[in-house]
This record gives sequence, structure tokens and C-alpha cells, in this order.
Amino acid sequence: MKSYDVRIWGIRKRPTKTASYEVRWKIAGTLPFSETFRTKALADNFRAQLLRAVQKGEAFDTESGLPDSMTPVKPSLTWYDFARTYIAMKWPHAAPNSRDSANETMTLVTTQLLGDRPGRPTDDVLRRALRGWAFVVQGKGAEKAPVDIANALHWVAKASLPLATLKNPADIRRVLDSLKLTLSGAPAAAETVRRKRAVLFNALAYAVELGELPENPVTLVKWKPPKVTKEVDRRVVVNPRQAGELLAAVSYVGGYRRARGRRLVALFACMYFGGLRPAEAVALRRQDCTLPDSGWGSLILEKSRPTVGKRWTGTGVVHDDRGLKNRPVNETRVVPIPPRLVRMLLAHIEEFGTAEDGRLFANERGGVVASTTYWRVWDEARHLALTPEQVASPLAARPYDLRHAALSSWLNAGVDPTEVAERAGNSVEVLLSRYAKCLDGRQDIANRRIAELLGEEGGGEDGQAGGP
Repeated sequence: MKSYDVRIWGIRKRPTKTASYEVRWKIAGTLPFSETFRTKALADNFRAQLLRAVQKGEAFDTESGLPDSMTPVKPSLTWYDFARTYIAMKWPHAAPNSRDSANETMTLVTTQLLGDRPGRPTDDVLRRALRGWAFVVQGKGAEKAPVDIANALHWVAKASLPLATLKNPADIRRVLDSLKLTLSGAPAAAETVRRKRAVLFNALAYAVELGELPENPVTLVKWKPPKVTKEVDRRVVVNPRQAGELLAAVSYVGGYRRARGRRLVALFACMYFGGLRPAEAVALRRQDCTLPDSGWGSLILEKSRPTVGKRWTGTGVVHDDRGLKNRPVNETRVVPIPPRLVRMLLAHIEEFGTAEDGRLFANERGGVVASTTYWRVWDEARHLALTPEQVASPLAARPYDLRHAALSSWLNAGVDPTEVAERAGNSVEVLLSRYAKCLDGRQDIANRRIAELLGEEGGGEDGQAGGP
């Protein structure tokens, strides 16, 4: 609180062995304040400053006892120091992918908020220093940074602009525009831009919470991130015949002796016949499967094992061990699976067994199947199963596209969207919005109904109603 009701007493000499002089003053509603000086001249100077502030009509702070003109100026925190503080705050409770995203955003913004100081490291060294060291919370016993990295971080600490720089709308706009690029300078995907903007907004909200900024500067500029296309491109969706040919091609990858592809046929089948996400299929365990000798079976999904990197997990392993996407920890999802997938899983278990922890799919050493491994196998299988024109197209370009094919085919078959959403682990709203372009026959139905409404005999072949 502040007050203009101030009373300043005269200087008094304190009765001590070493002479000292005390200035005392009082603000309405508070106990008296005092400052002691070794000489009377110093005390006179301080009292004179108080009197001048009163004469100028300045308000006095009831906590510090000082007017604004005498309040010590808090040193401005640099962006770099703040960014490290933010990462340290977020790290313990953030998922590995969130740590990666925060690290990437802080690295990118830091490179935009560096002054023109001599000795700037090369862009490559600068990125490695920030991405690999500055914005990673190192555990105990972490290795010491190499000399070039340590020198680069020392330079960054000196060259970093004040956090308060972002109060300027032009500067915050420049930072937001930089989010449209990757660290290498290439255009970033729309979803990536939106994600990095969300991280920056959250970080600057924390700066407001700390009292370093009066308000979130992101809200001061009218800046729109690129639009994100949430609908699945129907060109990536394979039909049942193509899916079968691709799964057969997977079994040929790596030859018979290495069985590199055969180990993964059932994993890809889980994505197509069960609609599983790749990370859910990787985490699938034998105890999660009901595989009868005939008829439909079921999978109880509880875990997901996405590949995120040792740097972000904090456990020294590449794969995160987490619950299902968008669900509370330990919540499960039951997915019925058709007899064909049941037979494929039983055949896989008979040939390859399971890992020590019960996982159905493991590499040759029993470890978790890496995303790079099944991506390489899938790429080779596409070249075996598809024509050159199809290989160059988006058709089943990613393993995840098998899940897209599964969900869109279920919807086209007339399965209730609520049931499809439950099996897929999505909401009905998200499901329909993403697969709107993949649903066949809706236009013909709509044309027929409109024609009936208009009294027409039917719609034309080109989708237009017949003429008058």
C-alpha cells in the first residue's frame, strides 16, 4: 500500500561507542522506520531525499517506507535466466514429449533474443549448447559440458537481452514470427507452430506470476498461427486389398533368416484390424490379450510406449512408459478384435514368444521396438507392395495411416460412431471431424434427398440435380 501521510523527525545521535546518526520517519498506520549512518552528512543527505519526495507529493510505500524515487530498482532478469528458471519449474512434472517441446521453444526464442556481442558462436554450436545442455535438467552425476559448449553458454548468458524486452509489441511479434521456422530455418508445420506458441504463452504467463512482467505480452499483438488441418487426407487410406498386400510385403522385409519384417507383421495388423496407435501396439502384452481358438478376441489397452529419447525421459531409456493418450493414469480401453487378427497374434506368439515383461513385440534382443525400426520396415514394404506411382503418393505413407484406414473403414461400414470412438480412444466429435473426408456415399445420399425435396427424379452423374 502507499500513503501520502508522512512525518519525518530530526536526526538524532545514537549513544554508542562509535558515533552513528539515525533518521526516523513514520507513515500513517505503520510503525516508525529508521536508517542509521556513520556520519551526520550521510544522514542529512538521506533525510533531505525524504523531504524532497514529500514536497513533490510522492506516495510512500507502507512496507519499505520509501517513495518510488528512492526504491531500489530491481535488476531486470535476462530472457536466458528466465527461460532456465521456467524449464526447471516445468521439468519434474512434465511428460517427456512436453519436455522436448518446451526445450525446443526456449531454444528457438533464445536465439531471437541475443544482443550483438562479439564472439558469437556458430549457429550449430549455439543450437547444440541450448538444446542439449542449457534447457535440460541434468540429473546427479551428469557429465560436464565440453569446452566449446561451456564457452557458448557463457556467451549466451552475457548476450541475452532482458526479459522486459518482450514488453515491446514489435519484439514479441518478431519472436512469434520466428516460431514459424524450425531450428534449422525450414518452415515448421502448422501444428508445430501452434504447439510452440502455446509453450511461449505458458512461459510468459509464469513470468507474470513471478512479477517480472505486468501482463502476458503475447496478448498485446494480433498474431494468428497458421491453421491446422485436422481432417485426415483420404489419399492416405488403403482399402482392404491394399492393406493385405502391404502386410504380406512386411513379412518379406529382411529375408527369412533375420525375420526383421516377420516380427512386425502382427504389430502392423494391430493398427489396421484393431485401430491401435503405434505406441499402443508396441506396449501390448500377452496378459492384455484374450485370444480364443475361434471367434472374436479382445485387447485391454493400458500402456503406451512412444519413442521420445533418453534426454527427455530422465530414466536413461529411449521409450516413455505412460498411460493411454487423453486418459487418466491406469485407465484402460477394451478393443474387440476380429478372428483374423486373433489368428495372426497367436501365430506371432508361437513363432517369436514374448519379451520378459510379456510384451508381444520386441526386437531381436528383447528390447522395445523403436519407431525408427518399424518405420524403416514399413518404408521397404511400401516399395515391395505398391506401384512406383503409389509409392510417390501419400498412400499409407506412415504406419499411423493403418489406424486411419481402420477407423474410416469402420465408419463407412455403418458402425455406430460412438462405438468406433470408444474402440479408438477418441471422442465422437474428434472422430467425425477428422474422418469427414474419408466417408464415402454421403454425397450420393444427400443428392438423392435434395432431388426428392425438389421433386426431381434423381441427381446427375456429376452430382448435380437434373435440369428442369
